[in-house]
Amino acid sequence: MAASIIDGKTISTTIRKSVTRDTAEFVVQTGITPHLAAVLIGDDPASQVYVRNKERACEACGLKSTLHRLPADTTQAQLAELVAKLNADASVHGILVQLPLPIHLDPTPILDAILPGKDVDGFHPENVGLMLQGRPRFLPCTPHGVMKMLQYENIQTAGKHVVVIGRSDIVGKPMAALLVQRGADATVTICHSRTADIGAITRQADILIAAVGIPEFVKGDMIKPGAVVIDVGINRVNDKLVGDVDFAAASKIAAAITPVPGGVGPMTITMLLQNTLEAARQAQ
Repeated sequence: MAASIIDGKTISTTIRKSVTRDTAEFVVQTGITPHLAAVLIGDDPASQVYVRNKERACEACGLKSTLHRLPADTTQAQLAELVAKLNADASVHGILVQLPLPIHLDPTPILDAILPGKDVDGFHPENVGLMLQGRPRFLPCTPHGVMKMLQYENIQTAGKHVVVIGRSDIVGKPMAALLVQRGADATVTICHSRTADIGAITRQADILIAAVGIPEFVKGDMIKPGAVVIDVGINRVNDKLVGDVDFAAASKIAAAITPVPGGVGPMTITMLLQNTLEAARQAQ
């Protein structure tokens, strides 16, 4: 039996309707429009598409979006100066520096420089610490989106074994952190490039989350029959977008699976909108 499809577009549309309603109410109550400032350095095609999608989503939900484009040869000091300017601008509620940065720029001091109250990506060490303690200011957008998908699909995590492939600060680590929180109550294993016999571990997963950044890394024989498969990856191969999971093979084995595109991607942007609205609320 083929796996059911977890449709991120449909779920994100439902959540965005709530964000649109809540934003309109906030604007009426305060006279203030939540404002997201995005910073894009260079001309990476994938980043340009992603930022454009964020701009359109903001506009559709009633949020203000400002894009700051900088050339690829922007220096560390110039980027830091822009972040400082946005920090000081009271009309800006959320700051997003689009990753990856050009190779000559160090993202760590830049992300650390964003005020925690404007860090709508949830990358600042203070926000990471609050998340780990179970009292988040903002939740990282992609892991939060995955949690929402599981919630909307009524997929229980309590008592389940969740295997996360990937240990990035953006997805893998915070994903595991959210799943072990009280309320989620999952047992979590993180696999990575140094994991021995990774298939033996992934086949134990009731829920398998792939965020490794390698096209179709997860093969059908790495999946437990009846598991839920969440594919966070998005990779371009010969002008086609594919995930980190071999979808054709996995969909014959899993009980439910996210597609690429149209799975986790729309949820990431939706959570960013929600975080920007929350940042505006907290600024009052």
